[in-house]
Amino acid sequence: MMKAVKISDKVYWVGAIDWNLRDFHGYATHRGTTYNAYLILSEKPTLIDTVKHEFYDEMMERIKSVIDPAKIQIIISNHSELDHSGALVETVKTVNPEEVYVSAMGLKDLMGHLHKDLKFKVVKTGDRIDVGDDTISFVEARMLHWPDSMFSYLERENILFSNDVFGMHLATNRLFDDENDERIWLTEAEKYYANIVLPYSDIVLRFLEQVKKMGLAPKMIAPDHGFIWRKDPTKIVNLYAKWAAQRPTNKAVIVYDSMWGSTEKMARQIADGLTAGGTQVKLLSMHHSHRSDVALELLDSAALLIGTPVLNSQIFPSMADVICYLKGLRKKNLIGTAFGSYGWNGAPIEDLMRTLESMQIELATPALKTSFVPDEEALNNCRALGEEISRKITAKLNV
Repeated sequence: MMKAVKISDKVYWVGAIDWNLRDFHGYATHRGTTYNAYLILSEKPTLIDTVKHEFYDEMMERIKSVIDPAKIQIIISNHSELDHSGALVETVKTVNPEEVYVSAMGLKDLMGHLHKDLKFKVVKTGDRIDVGDDTISFVEARMLHWPDSMFSYLERENILFSNDVFGMHLATNRLFDDENDERIWLTEAEKYYANIVLPYSDIVLRFLEQVKKMGLAPKMIAPDHGFIWRKDPTKIVNLYAKWAAQRPTNKAVIVYDSMWGSTEKMARQIADGLTAGGTQVKLLSMHHSHRSDVALELLDSAALLIGTPVLNSQIFPSMADVICYLKGLRKKNLIGTAFGSYGWNGAPIEDLMRTLESMQIELATPALKTSFVPDEEALNNCRALGEEISRKITAKLNV
């Protein structure tokens, strides 16, 4: 039988580890994930969130290792996304709790997902419930990262249950920050922010200020993915503030694909020009890279350069994919341009420039196009473009 893991005097982790997850709605999860659920052994035993449906049995085994599930009186659903609510219907049927607490938007979203009334009771920021020997208060966190999102705060134990905020996709049976390799978790936390939370960065900054004014200083932050922050919860909070600010560094990301190597030759020469100008370069071929890894590299970058060949009078399919994905993430403070090789119709490369402009990326240079295989002059122009972008990055950072 799988066991619950004690995280404080009264709280147990009763979630599930998904070692095999490799894709989370288009985001490559190379290291799997966890679905964290938490059991509070108060006078009124309380379950915070559930798990993805197929991990219901694993969660119930962990609960049974410390308590008869039928004794759970309260369930709190901090987030309605199905990796946390997928097992809710079955859990309510087994547990038969007195009430299931949700936000107003949580009620709407859960009814849309599950099509069942599960004794829902709506709470809002400032509401508190008595669980016998402790109190749980609620803070709505709308659009972090769904409209229904909220935090639950166990007051005497001083634990903040933060749903998807402050989490990461990392499968680990080491459930605390101080047990995990910082070189690994820092990348995974940053990647999670870049791919999940980035579009809501303005809301993150406002929310962090709101929480600060409320005087919340939890000794432990327990998110719904990844591990629990017990050694230094402020570390992830400070990282969120940094990432949300979206301050660029002297770094450029070149994203490209190539049919016969011509666009790749251009990309490499542009990279050489950027490097000569003192700019750090990340060169990502979409033949070998994943869109979510591009998002990670872009988080601290000042420039995005997109290179595409032309296929059937369209930009190359892999480039259409990545630009669509990046457009949704709404990264700020970027300059950029487009480049590529074409046969007889270079218009799609100009179309790509218009897409960059629609993403509110400052166009740093005109599009650079070459017909078929770039000759020496074309390659020199590519290098010069890289040098020009590097100069513009330096000027922008020095303002």
